[in-house]
Amino acid sequence: MIYSSAETLSRAEMSALQLERLQQTIRHVYDKVPFYRTKMDELGIHPEAVQQLSDLQKLPFTVKSDLRDNYPTGLFAAPLKDIVRFHASSGTTGKPIVVGYTRNDMAVWSDCCARLAAAAGVTEHDICQVAFGYGMFTGGFGLHQGLERLGAAVIPHSSGNSERQLLFMQDLRTTVLICTPSYALHLSEIMAQEGILPEDLNLRVGLFGGEGHTPEMRSLIEQRLGITDTQNYGLTEIVGPGVSYECLAFAGMHINEDHFYPEIIDSKTGEVLPDGEEGELVFTTLTKEGIPMIRYKTKDITRLHREPCSCGRTNVRMELVRGRSDDMMIIRGVNVFPSQIEAVLMSIAGIGPHYQIIVTTEHFMDQIEVQVELIDPTRLESYRELEQLTKEIRHKIRTVLQIDVRVKLLSPQTLERTAGKSKRVIDLRQKAF
Repeated sequence: MIYSSAETLSRAEMSALQLERLQQTIRHVYDKVPFYRTKMDELGIHPEAVQQLSDLQKLPFTVKSDLRDNYPTGLFAAPLKDIVRFHASSGTTGKPIVVGYTRNDMAVWSDCCARLAAAAGVTEHDICQVAFGYGMFTGGFGLHQGLERLGAAVIPHSSGNSERQLLFMQDLRTTVLICTPSYALHLSEIMAQEGILPEDLNLRVGLFGGEGHTPEMRSLIEQRLGITDTQNYGLTEIVGPGVSYECLAFAGMHINEDHFYPEIIDSKTGEVLPDGEEGELVFTTLTKEGIPMIRYKTKDITRLHREPCSCGRTNVRMELVRGRSDDMMIIRGVNVFPSQIEAVLMSIAGIGPHYQIIVTTEHFMDQIEVQVELIDPTRLESYRELEQLTKEIRHKIRTVLQIDVRVKLLSPQTLERTAGKSKRVIDLRQKAF
């Protein structure tokens, strides 16, 4: 189902709408946000300089530290009396990032999330269980209000308490699960422990976000839960969930580009790259009133494609995020993304989907240890089996990455489970000096 006519505009119609909204946004932030006005004045750029979409390249980038430096509301373009909702993203260091929504922002956000759900095949007949946290995190509320806008029933369970999650899934006949992909896998483990089979549930669709997952992990989730796994993308700084989403053609994620204008840049030079080239994703909000973002650098690595999709949508599509520029590890001169290691692990029988990558420095050389759980704990009793499995994992990772890694096999349920984003990489290199 296509939820909005904005998803099927011609390229000429979309570009005209984007330019009109971009010009309004640039004028708005210049007049209302001293941070942007100062940056534009320093470069000698005024709102009238934006006469076509390509003129956006003249404007400076916004980065996450800009939001922290202007904490809490220094980048707001609307007075606080017009803000009806606050959300925040808690980073690992420094102050949180605070964002605000006007009443119109909330309506746009709901519509974007309704488009997301409709593209995955959700209808007003579905019962949707939200297993994201409800709080300052945008995930729970964003999907909740979008699903209600679509007309579906919502179970606002929030995160955690997996046994109770499964109780409601059984008793209320949940058809759609909303959570992180790693939590979906954790629920499948609880199901196995409790003797609950996929056919004992009514689940048919997963709306997964908050973290990326590889095609191999998608296949495992679909097999264990008996569902169609769809991915969506969002970030607090732009709106939350609803920035882009997969349809059932699975040909990339459609961007709601009538609200969020995307660019792909070379992270090092800032140069805008042509469609089809891989680089860092940058977004400019086109309708945001509370806290507009101009050329926000997401650090996510992907590509853009503008050919119409077989589903009928004409929105530009972004490929599934390959990794983050700040997640990419350079190990002995080789660029390594955690997703590459995950893809290898998911292809090997006998090991579970939960893993952790430990990066250290020894004798001035970077080292990687991949920790992964066994499915069958009795294999720990056979040295020969452990040695063979370890060699297989090391060989396959070396084939993909062209570097040697250490492998540590763990008992089932050793690694921490979480309802939120899983911490896959622990980088201890700074502690080695």
